[in-house]
Amino acid sequence: MASGIEAWLQKRGVSVADVAEIVYTLQRPYNPDLTMEQCEESVRAVLVKREVQYVLYTGIALDELAERRLLPEPLQAIMENDESLYGVDETLALGITNVYGMIGLTSFGYLDKVKPGIIRQLNLKGERIHVFLDDLVAGLAAAASARIAHQDPKAARYDLPETD
Repeated sequence: MASGIEAWLQKRGVSVADVAEIVYTLQRPYNPDLTMEQCEESVRAVLVKREVQYVLYTGIALDELAERRLLPEPLQAIMENDESLYGVDETLALGITNVYGMIGLTSFGYLDKVKPGIIRQLNLKGERIHVFLDDLVAGLAAAASARIAHQDPKAARYDLPETD
């Protein structure tokens, strides 16, 4: 099913490589041996999760319906204006960030503020509506980045002291 969600993303102008570039930028300072291939693999590992796919399908569908002007008012106007207080787009994206814990949440907040790479392109107002997709891509990158952080073999490990 991951290839299906990759096709949906691609149709909206987002590739796994686009997301992996953001993951690489987030994790490279902490993992100097990190490769783009590992970042792409991490993005795909997150995309395999069914709950991630469902969140992406939902957000992309809402963006597409808004583009075709098929949403009821006032939701249509809210989507067309990408209202700053709407917040449902960020809330939906949290369903992706939480897959790998708190580090995903903090990374998402950073990405939502800075909007690097493809996230910035999606956020630009144009012919297409990406109210949800920019945040969902940020959530996907944050989760894939957190996955890499959790799997870093050089990360410090702390064991409980032995007790009598």
